[in-house]
Amino acid sequence: MVTAAQPLSPPAVPIRRVPAVRHLGPNWYACVMGTAIVGTAGAALPWRVPGLRAVCTTVWALSLVLLAVLLVARSLHWLHHRDQARAHLLDPAAAPFYGCPAMALLAVGGGALTVGRDWLGTSAAVALDTVLFTAGTVIGLAAAVAVPYLMAVRHRTEPGQVSPVWLLPLVAPMVSAAVGPLLVPHLPPGQPRETLLLACVAMFGVSLLATLVTLPVIFGRLLTGGPLPLALTPSLFLVLGPLGQSTTAVGTFADVAPGVVPDPYAEGFGVLAVLYGVPVMGFALMWLCLAAAHVVRARREGMGFSMTWWSFTFPVGTCVTGAEALARHTGLAVYDGLTVVLYAGLVAAWAVAAARTARGVVSGALLAGPRPAPGAPRPATARTK
Repeated sequence: MVTAAQPLSPPAVPIRRVPAVRHLGPNWYACVMGTAIVGTAGAALPWRVPGLRAVCTTVWALSLVLLAVLLVARSLHWLHHRDQARAHLLDPAAAPFYGCPAMALLAVGGGALTVGRDWLGTSAAVALDTVLFTAGTVIGLAAAVAVPYLMAVRHRTEPGQVSPVWLLPLVAPMVSAAVGPLLVPHLPPGQPRETLLLACVAMFGVSLLATLVTLPVIFGRLLTGGPLPLALTPSLFLVLGPLGQSTTAVGTFADVAPGVVPDPYAEGFGVLAVLYGVPVMGFALMWLCLAAAHVVRARREGMGFSMTWWSFTFPVGTCVTGAEALARHTGLAVYDGLTVVLYAGLVAAWAVAAARTARGVVSGALLAGPRPAPGAPRPATARTK
């Protein structure tokens, strides 16, 4: 009996993987954050240097390019390596870094109005900042809720695993609070301006209160559990993020409040900028010294380069902008001097981190998967029949 030939099924099209982005985690957005803050912080230095603003604008433009490249690369990561992306979310050491994408968007967006308008024009800069601020704020608020939820429900962490990295998703709303007021003058007068300003104040509260309940846990871990592992030691600088960014935020509130909210509240914002900013900046300087001492110790014990070195950039940059805000609202020359000193350290840290990162990308070392532990058996390569 002759049967009809079965139709041939089309050959399966193999899925093309992009191995270069398999291990590209959300922590890479720290490169964008650290680069953007170099441009925006430098533009507000108290002492004008010829050509400095053009250099700052160039650095900001570099952060915009890095953001675009990273957004594409991370999209490929989620498209081709969803298993790895989910693993990052379920890893208590990696999940907090999902606060970085929001801060990268916000940092570049804020820089568009600070320095990018020199090249883009005011209208284009406002449009770009509006898009990036909106996206960054939504993502940041989602991360501020989702990451702590995952840590409580899905992750299982021991007291010894407490890390300053836990602050990352909590700081994102504070970045929104600090850069959002830049858009206030570009809104119609009246309720639109007041609504945005008070929304930024609300996000200031979200981040500040969440930080206040988390920071004691981190400080307690440091005092009772001993120094952090060498590779994580630079993350101690992350504590500077909410401190410097909150000081920047209250200064920005005071800058834009006149004419936006009633006079008593506008004057109150000016008082808050000083009465809040001065003590918080004092604590930030104390923590900066403490973190630097830990880094020196770790370096002597063999701490090598890793992506955690980018912790030396954005958090320090927020202290620069915070000191700039205090200089504006107090008129004290000491804060002008502090701004310049901190900015010099920021530029040096950024240059080292950027150079080492570029070298690691070119060599492929930073994009490779984690190495097996010493003495671990090698994966089997024998064929089975």
